[in-house]
Amino acid sequence: MDKLAILIPAYNEEQTIAKVVKDVKNIITDIPDSVVYVYDNNSKDKTVELAEEAGAVVRHEYAQGKGAVIRRMFREIDAEVYIMIDADDTYPVEAIPEMYHKVIHKGVDMVVGDRLSSTYFEENKRPFHNIGNSLVRKLINTLFKTNIRDILTGYRAFSYQFVKTFPVLSRGFEIETEMSIHATEKRMLVENQVITYRDRPEGSESKLNTYGDGLRVIKMVINLYRGYHPFTFYSVFSLLFFLTSMILFIWRVMIPFSADHTVPNFPTLIVSMILLVLSFITFFSGSILAAIQTNDKRNFELALVHAEEQKKAIINE
Repeated sequence: MDKLAILIPAYNEEQTIAKVVKDVKNIITDIPDSVVYVYDNNSKDKTVELAEEAGAVVRHEYAQGKGAVIRRMFREIDAEVYIMIDADDTYPVEAIPEMYHKVIHKGVDMVVGDRLSSTYFEENKRPFHNIGNSLVRKLINTLFKTNIRDILTGYRAFSYQFVKTFPVLSRGFEIETEMSIHATEKRMLVENQVITYRDRPEGSESKLNTYGDGLRVIKMVINLYRGYHPFTFYSVFSLLFFLTSMILFIWRVMIPFSADHTVPNFPTLIVSMILLVLSFITFFSGSILAAIQTNDKRNFELALVHAEEQKKAIINE
């Protein structure tokens, strides 16, 4: 088992990959049993060759997408601490020792490299990225009642327990959102660490699609909220169905009926009753799913115990 595993997902990063690997290796010289892993995701340039020359252990993930790369990294590598950093040379490697010590000595499960509290808005030249980051942060912190200051950052440190119990569901850049919500919902210890941010060097292009990936992130947030808080999610629809049903019934059925004791709007009566039935169905669906979610939380706590025992067994081998 590695003491520290540096994880660098890479796709067509020949301009910066060698510098990032060398900078990381220089900063972790005091941490024994540290390994720098570069996971190539079908690069068409010299990313692989340059990473190997710089001293990284290069592995491959042929399913396209950052989420697929992270799934492969988390499955294959055993380490006491994992630090994930992008290959585009936008993050300061000087933050690595502090992130490492937070996991080792404070038992933090995820350290979030917080760009938004420092230089991100000044350095980043893509205004819609700035808006998107702020929107997603506010949305998640409101819905999930957390205080993660940079939801979409690619600079994070993880404990062994987090990595081995994290179910990677996404394929693309929404993976960071999934990580943030998973850590929050599973009551893992999360800390923000303010880092400086510098924009990509000239000639290096971001793989993030502002609109397409932004919509996928929003969709991921909604789906995760439905999964983690089913009772609240379905209760909203239940209430809407119920109120609509009552308004239609009182306004279009009860009031005319009280006047002449006839039902002139019989189709409206049928629609209002259908909506009332849907209201009860969605309410009890949310209740059942909430019970299942409670059971899943118990099973997750057992999975954490198993992961800790597995970690000790690997260390003792």
